[in-house]
Amino acid sequence: MTPALNIWTNAIFPAEATAHLQQGVAPHHLLNATITSQFNLVSAPPDDRLADAEIAFGQPDVEQLFHLPRLRWVHLTTAGYTAYDRDDLRQSLRQRGIVMTNSSQVYAEPCAQHALAMLLANARQLLPCYDEQCTDRPWGYLELRRRSFLLNGQSVLIYGYGAIARRLCELLAPLNMQLTGVRRQPRGDESIPTVPLAEHLQYLPLADHVINILPASPQTRDFFDRDLFARMQPHAHFYNIGRGTTVNQGDLTQTLTDGHLAGAYLDVTDPEPLPPDHPLWTAPRCYITPHTAGGFREEMVGLVQHFLDNLQRYNTATPLVDRII
Repeated sequence: MTPALNIWTNAIFPAEATAHLQQGVAPHHLLNATITSQFNLVSAPPDDRLADAEIAFGQPDVEQLFHLPRLRWVHLTTAGYTAYDRDDLRQSLRQRGIVMTNSSQVYAEPCAQHALAMLLANARQLLPCYDEQCTDRPWGYLELRRRSFLLNGQSVLIYGYGAIARRLCELLAPLNMQLTGVRRQPRGDESIPTVPLAEHLQYLPLADHVINILPASPQTRDFFDRDLFARMQPHAHFYNIGRGTTVNQGDLTQTLTDGHLAGAYLDVTDPEPLPPDHPLWTAPRCYITPHTAGGFREEMVGLVQHFLDNLQRYNTATPLVDRII
């Protein structure tokens, strides 16, 4: 058992989650940051209290992480870690023996279900039905039945095979869809056939559904552009639950306007919030949710429990879950 440590956090949790955290960290001491946030996608400014902590739970300032001699472990309250995905930071943390983990396991299930909901809403024409309900209510019985389709046997190409993709594949398995993953370099432990990124252009023109779960990075910025959209089948649908920066939104808007894609379902955009006058809002057959794929009623309690589970592992020198550094 490790001696009592200082655990810094800059996250604001609702009462139930706060009580769970305060009780669960004992006998360690909880240090609340001077400036806190209820939005776990927002990094904190530098905080003097972090210098006294061995463990950071939340979104600490990236530059401050280079100068914290007491720090031993950072646990992020997000699945994404773009701000921390830097070679210099990785090297610095590794040299000092500091571990970094994220909250991927918390968000894999809701994000996978959100993607499934997008696929099903698309196939069953739920959103076009709602569009009719909100306008002149024409009762488009014949046309909507004709445009509805079954997902069974259709092909899905998933970019970014990680925890979300793995869970999504499990949810899609009963539909007997043809699932193919794309990742920079397959590891061999994927649950579906997975191809290296260098070969993805062979598979893109064959897909009925293209699901983007790529993380944000300099290499993935504007990855999906006019050229890739042109290679997709005109009846294909595009889904993005990764990061908005991975898509050239001007090219996507133009592709939808030209009628080359059957539709786009987006949970992430660039920037966020998406300005009310942005062309994507009114692009044909484009449906947007405001970065809610990872959200669920028990989200904050889930974040706390995931951290406490890892804290128990830390206390017993057991390998941590969702380790990224």
